[in-house]
Amino acid sequence: QVQLVESGGGLVQPGGSLRLSCAASGVIFTIYGMGWYRQAPGKQRELVAHITATGSVTYADSVKGRFTISRDNAKKTVYLQMNSLKPEDTAVYYCNRPGPDPPGVSVFDTRPLWSWGQGTQVTVSA
Repeated sequence: QVQLVESGGGLVQPGGSLRLSCAASGVIFTIYGMGWYRQAPGKQRELVAHITATGSVTYADSVKGRFTISRDNAKKTVYLQMNSLKPEDTAVYYCNRPGPDPPGVSVFDTRPLWSWGQGTQVTVSA
């Protein structure tokens, strides 16, 4: 049974930074790509950052240049460093394993494969 525990959210002013963590258990973490998703009020959950098992990263245009995803396989943890935060980044953030993305399919169009954790709230407000 895969368990995902997100942490590190909070209230931050525009322009500020936060670092989110997601600890995984019950899974051979090293062989899977991982992603950070977010769900803003009234909106669908969306993938914003992806890291493959070998460390290649991709980002949604909305966060490119501001967010950095990384992973520590020994700790079975994936991180999201968020800089230059904007009010529109306000959302509950989750991690999960994205679906397969063969040639011609964007990982951002796939469905996540595991059960969701509780998420961590990020609020960007003055």
